Amino acid sequence: MQGDEAEAYRDVVVGNVLALELLDSFPSPVAARPERSWRRPTPDENPWNAWYVRTDLNTKSEGRLAGRTVVVKDNLLLAGVPLMNGTRVLEGYTPEIDAEIITRMLSEGATISGKSVCEAYCFSGGSHTSQSGAVLNPHKPTHSAGGSSSGSGALVAAGDVDMAIGCDQGGSIRMPASFCGIVGMKPTYGLVPYTGILGMNGNIDHTGPMTRDVADNALLLSVLAGPDGVDSRQRDVRVEDYVGALGRHDLSGVRIGILREAFGLPGGERDVDEKVRAAAIGLGALGAIVEEVSIPMHLQSGVITLGGLQMMVTSMFQLDGAVLDRPDVVPPEYVERQRGWRDQADDLPATLKSVLISAELMRRRHGYRYMARSLQCLSLLRGAYDTALQRFDALALPTTPMKATLLPALDASPEAVVNSAFAPTTNTAAFNWSHHPAISVPCGLGDGLPIGLMLVGRHFEESLLYRVAHAFEQQKDWRER
Repeated sequence: MQGDEAEAYRDVVVGNVLALELLDSFPSPVAARPERSWRRPTPDENPWNAWYVRTDLNTKSEGRLAGRTVVVKDNLLLAGVPLMNGTRVLEGYTPEIDAEIITRMLSEGATISGKSVCEAYCFSGGSHTSQSGAVLNPHKPTHSAGGSSSGSGALVAAGDVDMAIGCDQGGSIRMPASFCGIVGMKPTYGLVPYTGILGMNGNIDHTGPMTRDVADNALLLSVLAGPDGVDSRQRDVRVEDYVGALGRHDLSGVRIGILREAFGLPGGERDVDEKVRAAAIGLGALGAIVEEVSIPMHLQSGVITLGGLQMMVTSMFQLDGAVLDRPDVVPPEYVERQRGWRDQADDLPATLKSVLISAELMRRRHGYRYMARSLQCLSLLRGAYDTALQRFDALALPTTPMKATLLPALDASPEAVVNSAFAPTTNTAAFNWSHHPAISVPCGLGDGLPIGLMLVGRHFEESLLYRVAHAFEQQKDWRER
């Protein structure tokens, strides 16, 4: 465009910008931010570096969660309480509204005890990328607590809280559950409203409960589940009686498929495979029909979901967290704060630098061809799981192919940081894109570290997964398996 032509557009372009700036003159639809007390944890009360801030928020003495303490992952909006999301880019941002599930928990008598540390932008399956420092595993402080809901996993495992909220875009509820020896449920896509939670991409955002046992997990999901009329992820949501599904230890007629391709993976550990397989086979003693099933595409799920990187980078960074393709509400104050990432890009952890560079290289070489190709292949992958789930009620596989890994050294290479962050996602990430519910339950120990069994079910059939997981849990203490 030549100078004269550019000048011809000047008045039109400037007029558009000035018109948009008039939006700031409209009254905000958000009520005044409530005054809530919070404090930074002392070193003595934060041995795992898992607390971000402490609160003692309770608005009701009765309800299904009365007397229960809950910590929420630090990507949930909690009005009047700071949010960091694991990154200094957002440090100091204080939301004006509560996430929908905060309101639901408070209305049922829960006490919100604080916010848990999470990994930077929730972009890690390890617990070493938060800019507030690594979260330590209560079983072995030299090892990872799993990510990105790292603080939630550690605090529940350590007994500091009764329950926690995690968020899961590639396994971020289930991986900490596996590494820390607790129960973590990634519900069916859309079952729990994501309103008021910082996401990664609207196609894979899930939030759900993390607890020490299956009964508490089912109880918390019963409070969280159901449409809110705002979240566009919620279509044809079906809520079941999760608590009522418990206690039926006879699994006669339930068919469990042991997913062959989820075992013997590169970087996996033999004792994990053995304990998980034994746990699945052991369901037969409760009456379940247990057989092996082959889903060859599961081995390609990593490369298929890799195409989603460009979608995540576009949502989180190119658009500063704003949402273009959905009517979901995103606080403008957050979008403005997130805009500052460009001035602090050098401070981002290696996980995010690698993803940003990879997405840009893909764009320059191929445009968005492989993002579109990935979406095509995802429909095939989802269909492969659905086909298996027509024959079986649940699939059984290791949550993570390995036990909790050593935390990388502070001077670790970018390659080591990235590998530690993404290696645990091998079996979990596919089910974020396929939208199937998946629960991780501890099924044994190896070298003093927990091992997680993952059960995957049909869409909106969390109650069946709870029934199987609870029956398994009641057989024998997982620490003695």
